[in-house]
Amino acid sequence: MSTETPLVLRGRLVTPRGVVDDGAVVVDDATIVWVGPAAGLPRGWSLPEPTDVTLLPGLVDLHCHGGGGASFPDAVDASDARRAVDEHRRHGTTSLVASLVTAAPDVLLERTAVLAGLADAGEIVGIHLEGPFLSTVRCGAQNPADMRAGDPLLVRRIAQAARGHLVTMTVAPEVPGFDDVLDALVDVGAVPSIGHTDATAEQVDEAVDRGFDLLAARSNRRLTATHLFNGMRPLHHRDPGPVAACLAAAARGELVVELVADGTHLADGTVRSVFDLVGAGSIALVTDAMAAAGMPDGEYRLGPMDVRVADGVARVADEGGAIAGGVAHLLDVVRHVVAAGIPLADAVLSAASVPADVLGRRDLGALAAGRRADVVVTDHGLAPLRVMRAGVWV
Repeated sequence: MSTETPLVLRGRLVTPRGVVDDGAVVVDDATIVWVGPAAGLPRGWSLPEPTDVTLLPGLVDLHCHGGGGASFPDAVDASDARRAVDEHRRHGTTSLVASLVTAAPDVLLERTAVLAGLADAGEIVGIHLEGPFLSTVRCGAQNPADMRAGDPLLVRRIAQAARGHLVTMTVAPEVPGFDDVLDALVDVGAVPSIGHTDATAEQVDEAVDRGFDLLAARSNRRLTATHLFNGMRPLHHRDPGPVAACLAAAARGELVVELVADGTHLADGTVRSVFDLVGAGSIALVTDAMAAAGMPDGEYRLGPMDVRVADGVARVADEGGAIAGGVAHLLDVVRHVVAAGIPLADAVLSAASVPADVLGRRDLGALAAGRRADVVVTDHGLAPLRVMRAGVWV
């Protein structure tokens, strides 16, 4: 059921220009038609009484493997995958990229085809493949046995199965065939993402330079770095590796770094340092969520890997297993970084506007006139109260 037309929402606003303590958002059908201070609302629209709520744009998650007990890498049909979409949507993620993990080519093609149906229906905004062209040394919670050298033909087969919805793929620059994969990804309209890599800083510099030039020739989009720090050779003062190279590229405006700032993947001080170094405009907050998001501790799956969630942390079930994705919603991540000292407007920019820009979606990611009417209503503690997507209350 759609909203009344027009609908005026009032509360504390988080906009691309900052926070408005008492503001209004006017929604006409599926579109935002006016945003500003409540006192400036044009005549003809009825201003509601002041409310003790905060209005955020619908959040945009570039990296999500599942939630609500459902896993995109394991979903055999659209209804199964839809459970994960609904879980995150109810918590404010109105635009979600569904992520797969490394698997055999036939499995990747089958799962991509399932997700393409959801994308065709507008339920997700794209498909992300985290692998299979990754470093076995930095495999994290993924199966190294399924990792392989770069194969541009496989990229094109996956893009064909995705029916135009392949939006990004994580690749390690040191993997043989990387250049050909980079060419193929840009050619099919996907954004290359550097991750799960043991590359040197020089290898990453070269990859960013080449990828940035290729993307610049086709669009204004930037490369990304998949969950910076995680699944990467650690930063060392005599061996800077991928972390330093990605930070430098982000500071130059050539790359967007993903941060899984959920309090588990990264220390709060690390998150604050990255915001200080590169700015909110070069950061995409992501969840890297798996099936356990919104669910109790227990046993889960992430592709071929058994995962155990204990005390809210997901790890590969083996003794001392690696962290296996997140269990938070993106609004939880926003709440966490704000509590850690990041300004609310910066946190929302990195959780909505920046990821929308990575996707080339100028209709999403901000409370601004002309954008799709995606609005998250929270209390002042950023707990979700209501979620609107395209003018419809979820």
